[in-house]
Amino acid sequence: MVRWSDFARAVPELAAFGAERLLGGPAYLATVAADGGPRVHPVTPIVAPGGLYVFMEPTSPKGRDLRDRRQFAMHNGVPDMNGTGGEFFLRGEGVPVEDDAVRTEVIAASSYEPADRYILFELLVGSARANGYGDVALPDPARWTAVG
Repeated sequence: MVRWSDFARAVPELAAFGAERLLGGPAYLATVAADGGPRVHPVTPIVAPGGLYVFMEPTSPKGRDLRDRRQFAMHNGVPDMNGTGGEFFLRGEGVPVEDDAVRTEVIAASSYEPADRYILFELLVGSARANGYGDVALPDPARWTAVG
């Protein structure tokens, strides 16, 4: 797993494609519940210096899932059933962030004002891919997996 900044250095076109789609509206974060079943949650991701982050309520099931099992998948929202604009998908691990300086940087990069009670997770990238249906140029490469 790598930080978003390392992913962006490794495959800048794919990272830019992904950031544009993830920041364009709600994205969907999938986590694994205690019983092994999947859960899907709408989220507003934040690309801040160094990382990809999400804020959430302290009682959110997704926070519990990330603390306990760490695994996630994320997909951007699409505006229609044709996938107009392309799709971006990533998998990785969520890590709680307790550092006040990092929190301040993420708040500054956010498109909204996170409540003081919100908890923060950094989403580390294990793999990413882009997909399109002829209406958008795909980055090269369109798939990437972290090494090691």
